[in-house]
Amino acid sequence: MLSPQSLSENDRRLVAAWAADCAERVLPLFEAEVPEDDRPRDGIARARAFSRGELSAAGEIRRRFVAGRAAQSTASPAGKAAAWSAAQAAGVAHMGAHALGAAAYAAKAAELAAPGGGEAEVRWQVQHMSRSVRAALRTLPLLGENSSGPLGSGLLASGALGQTIHALQAALRNAELN
Repeated sequence: MLSPQSLSENDRRLVAAWAADCAERVLPLFEAEVPEDDRPRDGIARARAFSRGELSAAGEIRRRFVAGRAAQSTASPAGKAAAWSAAQAAGVAHMGAHALGAAAYAAKAAELAAPGGGEAEVRWQVQHMSRSVRAALRTLPLLGENSSGPLGSGLLASGALGQTIHALQAALRNAELN
């Protein structure tokens, strides 16, 4: 049985483009430090290609960790968070909940680069969700409610990442009510 954090392939394709948008906004924080390492940029490009139906989920599942390994080549916390955002975007082909991980790491990178940047990033992320992306993300379990994926009790559930995902899920619930 699939995890409720997986989403359907169609919904994963929808949220992959939004996750790539989130990651791409902070990519310069990584590239300024390690311009020759194209793994995060490639992860974002692959997320976009997956969203357009050009790549299969099976093929991308095998490659989902490549962009994240680039975090080892940068020293700054903001650069590391930007690489992890790209890795989470690439991971959407495997599991839709990674889209919220991409957004959370992007907000973390923005905050590390400039105090207050994380909050502004979350506002941008919410404003740039299409109606279909909102609908898909609303089907995910709330952070910490389901242990069968990235929204379980792991890294995304605590600290700044957890706070950001809580804020995004609250915004999704509020948009549903309005």
